[in-house]
Amino acid sequence: MDEIEYGEVEGSICLRRGCMGVIESHEVEGCSCHINPPCSACVEPREYCTVCGWEAKDDISINGFKANVNRETGVYRTWTPIPLDKTKIDWRSKSHTHFSMIKEGCYPEGTTKAEVLEEVKGTFGGRFEYFDNGKFKYIAYTD
Repeated sequence: MDEIEYGEVEGSICLRRGCMGVIESHEVEGCSCHINPPCSACVEPREYCTVCGWEAKDDISINGFKANVNRETGVYRTWTPIPLDKTKIDWRSKSHTHFSMIKEGCYPEGTTKAEVLEEVKGTFGGRFEYFDNGKFKYIAYTD
């Protein structure tokens, strides 16, 4: 469940598909903060990779994943899980079988198994594959 941390801020290394380019930021164009701050030009993502062509403005969120789409071709450049929030019970759902799904995630220290079960329990129950060190994997029976 470990995730690659891709570069997203100026000066960091990209790491998308092994890219070692450095993230830079486009200059702001058309700033109107003097009229109504913050303006859309200043809050629009401007980061990009100098090597692979990744553009932050092309990132979209889909079902717990951040995808980056090449606007010219429509092809996904990257498909990355959005990091889970370790301050609450948080998980991602994945397909498993025709009658179950996997719910894999994290929980804050001191959370009981019963509290997590209350959040992730399938329509027809389920079972934990593991529950330890702030991480869990639960098979939810859905049909």
